[in-house]
Amino acid sequence: MAPRSYDHYQPTFADRRRWNTPDVLRHRAETHGDRIYLDVPFTGESYTYAETLELAERVARGLLGAGGVPGDRLLIMLPNCSAYVLAWLGSSLAGIAEVPINTAYRGSFLEHQASTVTPRMVVTHPDYAGRFAESAESVRSVERFWLAGGDAAARDAAATTLQQAGFAVSEWEELLAAPVGNPGPDSPAGGAGDPSGPALELPPVRHSDLASVFFTSGTTGLSKGVMMPHAHMHLFADQCVSLTRLSDADTYMSAGPLFHGNSHFLAAHPALIAGARYVLQERFSARAWGRQIRDSGATVTNFVGVMMDFVWQQPARPDDADNDLRCIFAAPTASSILEGFKQRFGVEAFVEVFGLTETCMAILSPYGEDRPPGAAGLANSDWFDVRLVDPETDEEVPVGELGELVVRARCPWTQSVGYYNMPEATQEAWRNLWWHTGDGLRRDADGWYYFVDRLKDAIRRRGENISSYEVEQALLAHPAVAEVAVVAVPADEEAGEDEVLAVIVPEPGVEISAAAIWEYADRRLPYFAVPRYLRFVAALPKTPSEKVRKVELRAAGVATGTHDRGPAPRRGGRRT
Repeated sequence: MAPRSYDHYQPTFADRRRWNTPDVLRHRAETHGDRIYLDVPFTGESYTYAETLELAERVARGLLGAGGVPGDRLLIMLPNCSAYVLAWLGSSLAGIAEVPINTAYRGSFLEHQASTVTPRMVVTHPDYAGRFAESAESVRSVERFWLAGGDAAARDAAATTLQQAGFAVSEWEELLAAPVGNPGPDSPAGGAGDPSGPALELPPVRHSDLASVFFTSGTTGLSKGVMMPHAHMHLFADQCVSLTRLSDADTYMSAGPLFHGNSHFLAAHPALIAGARYVLQERFSARAWGRQIRDSGATVTNFVGVMMDFVWQQPARPDDADNDLRCIFAAPTASSILEGFKQRFGVEAFVEVFGLTETCMAILSPYGEDRPPGAAGLANSDWFDVRLVDPETDEEVPVGELGELVVRARCPWTQSVGYYNMPEATQEAWRNLWWHTGDGLRRDADGWYYFVDRLKDAIRRRGENISSYEVEQALLAHPAVAEVAVVAVPADEEAGEDEVLAVIVPEPGVEISAAAIWEYADRRLPYFAVPRYLRFVAALPKTPSEKVRKVELRAAGVATGTHDRGPAPRRGGRRT
């Protein structure tokens, strides 16, 4: 009998030329204009589909009026807020690619990503202005900053900081004040922020145009900017519509950050395609999650990493199941608590996938179907070629054996077109005309795929992808560090994925403490990339060609003499 495949996906829009964000937004504004699209309960804001389109068009014309042209990159560094969603949609309408940046980034992490994509414009919160000023030489391509959020004093201070670093600065509200409506054929172009002037005509946007550059963690190198055409992002989101059976009767709540795909193209974008209501929470809180689900009327939500386990660990309440929730998209699903979670919170179905930013979701689990323990899903064979191969030879491995997952899209523009400004990394990933994921999976005879291990040297910690190389480079800048190797070690929680271990060789004759390294790392690294574990050694294990044998460091794990700082703080929280 042939292995099974995921055959439930039917495109919401049959014509793939319409698989671009402007077309979808305009269509939904026409069909669902007076229905709520964006609901932001922590600020009391809500916007209909028609209002969302109008505001996004203002942003688009404001960007173009400020000198932006189709093909430019807009860097967005914002916490969850309505401005983020409007910046995304506005840049799409302007034909400008958005570049989401993790709000924890600073120093070398921020500098690498900004210098790689050379954005001409940035929308950011006043709290992050100082980071750009400190890294000004790496962002000299930027011609204008827009400040969104914060109070008047914070904005004034941020504007002064950026202006002193040589940048032009405007208020977010200036984008929202751009003129609306199409200009006449003889009308001159109006400037951004001039509501009395004629509106700029918005460009046509094709499904093959670049929509976004999402950075994913590096392996043995720097993090890479995944170039996502509009059709790629659309398919990703539309697969989620199929996966969760999302319709315009649903409310999709997400608490993850919008600079990650789980809240962006796996929540906000699917809701847009389906005509659903999208509820954006400020941040994830395990304690508040049950109340947020109930108060928002959410029927669908998602978890990533340990979020599911954190909610499960909260004290049970008699009203836990008093909600409208029917489906949770959890990647990965904590299988040992799955049935208990469904009963406690009244959830009809959990769904799971295996996918990458580069490839969409090539492996999905059918809605409501019991799957073998640990199974991520079935191959979506109508839309992707999927194989498991020997990572050394690229030859396919037999059923049941561990192999590297490689993927190839079957329709144009539905997979990443490469890494922005990193041709060598693109060529390596596209080896033998297959996208190499670097992840080890196995498949059983029935067609179910199971994640086994990361074959590449990447780290995933509480939903964040971390480049071991970038952490190493930051720590090597400490004057007392001669060599360092960073590896993943198992986390304590189910689905908690990894913790970060740094093995350090001090400079000869120099004494160094774990406390000093942690203090330095706190200043130079995002909070989630700061190693939990430190170990000082006289020498790192190496091959005859002087490459560090990280396999030995991973095998040793948290060995005797390792310093443990304790678990990383949750997003926005304090270390405990």
